[in-house]
Amino acid sequence: MSVTLATAGPAVPHRTSQSISRRIFAKAASTPGFRIGLAVFVVLALAAALYPELSGVDPTKMNVKARLLPPLLVGSNWSWAHPLGTDQIGRDMLVRSLVGLRYSFLIGIASVAVMLAIGCALGTIAGYFGGRIDAVIMRLTDAQLSIPMIILAIAVLGVSRPTIPAIILVLGVSNWPVYARIMRSIVMTERQREYVRAAKIGGATDLRIIVTLLLPLLLPPVLFTSVLDVARMMIFESTLGFLGLGVQPPTPTFGNIIADGRKYLINAWWIATMPGMFLGLTLTSINLMGASLERARNAIHGGS
Repeated sequence: MSVTLATAGPAVPHRTSQSISRRIFAKAASTPGFRIGLAVFVVLALAAALYPELSGVDPTKMNVKARLLPPLLVGSNWSWAHPLGTDQIGRDMLVRSLVGLRYSFLIGIASVAVMLAIGCALGTIAGYFGGRIDAVIMRLTDAQLSIPMIILAIAVLGVSRPTIPAIILVLGVSNWPVYARIMRSIVMTERQREYVRAAKIGGATDLRIIVTLLLPLLLPPVLFTSVLDVARMMIFESTLGFLGLGVQPPTPTFGNIIADGRKYLINAWWIATMPGMFLGLTLTSINLMGASLERARNAIHGGS
């Protein structure tokens, strides 16, 4: 009988999790906002992934003869070769903006993965075991929440040359407590459920219960919520770049392109505007998808 409990117990919550996840995604995907956001996101992602290589244009190569060319149909000296114009030293703005979008995607998604990994792991441990372990982890989260992200970024990135791994780590470490608190509260409820008790009676270890029962059940809703954090991390990455604490030139990122372009807002507004336009479109598409998923999750959980 104990073998039956240990093997059959995990199946029900796991299937339930898959069913709820599919229902959330299906409900969100049926909304116009999600479809529009997904379409814009896919187009931007494909453009960022493919166009810089297909165009053959080096985003860091200077061409003084083509400096400060305006976008297509703006002014009198625009060029088909540079549809979004060029910057103060003749670099193509379309390619530079798309390369900046590529780095923004990378840092945004990777930093959310880091905060999910740290926050969900610590939150699950705190909620499942409780006691002193819970108290220590919660004090760590309180201490982390007391440090503003920008202060931590200045302390870490300001003393050394900022690199992509360092930026990802700073953003991830700055924001994991939110997920730790979410996972802790959910796990504290779930550990009292019958399927967890059945698994314990069947001889399952704590590690096996956490890995095979709790995480597959609890992670999908949290992953849906994390979509909005990708947009938030992209904003933080751009902010760091604008302050000079992001990826350093000549590598183009939204932050350092906009920081350079602010000097030319009067006579070459497109230098700062074009990366800002791409960033705005990307954030809007992610927010449309994330908001649709959040509304669908709330509707399904509220009606269940």
